[in-house]
Amino acid sequence: IRVSVLRKFFVKQMETERLILRKFREDDLDDLFAYAKLETVGPNAGWLPHPDKLHSQRILDNFISNDEVWALYHKVDEKVIGSIGLHHTDILNYENVYELGYVLSTEYEGRGLMTEGVKAVLNHAFNNLNLDKIFCGHFLENSRSEKLINRLPFKYITDTDYQSRDYGLKRSKIYVMKKEDYELYRGGKK
Repeated sequence: IRVSVLRKFFVKQMETERLILRKFREDDLDDLFAYAKLETVGPNAGWLPHPDKLHSQRILDNFISNDEVWALYHKVDEKVIGSIGLHHTDILNYENVYELGYVLSTEYEGRGLMTEGVKAVLNHAFNNLNLDKIFCGHFLENSRSEKLINRLPFKYITDTDYQSRDYGLKRSKIYVMKKEDYELYRGGKK
C-alpha cells in the first residue's frame, strides 16, 4: 500500500536555481546517450557506458515507465545532464527502504549541480513523501560521490559488497540519513 501511495507523489517536478528535476521524456534520448556513453560516467555508477542509442532507448523506456528517476534538466544549456533516482529496495538488513542514486555528465561535475539536485530530492522525500530514512552508497573508487555524500548529513554505516548492474560485486560504503538528521541540517526549514 505504501508504495502505491508514494507513486502518485513521487515524480513531482521540482525546480532549483539551475535545474528542473522532471520525469524523463522520449525527446531526452540524445541527451541521455550523450552522457551515458562516456567512460567517466557509467562505470562510477556500476554500469557499462552505453554502446549505442538503442541501448539508451531501452534505459529511457524504463525511466519513463517507472516513477523512481528524475531527469536533471539544465536550464541554461536546455538539456538533460544526468539523473537522480530514489529507488525502493532492500539494502543490508533493511527491507522496503529507499536508496538515493545519481549520475551526472562529466562536463557538469564540480559546479555543485548534483548537490543542488540531491537537496531538492531530499526535501521532497522527507517533507512530501514523509520517508523516515534514505540510504545512499558509493563504490570505494568513486571519490566524487563520496564528497557529495559527506557534504550532507548522511551517516556512515558500513563497507559491504554491493551488486552493481554490470561489474558484479563491488566494495562499497553505505550511508543513511534519518529524517531527524535532515531536519537538524536544514535548521527546521521545509
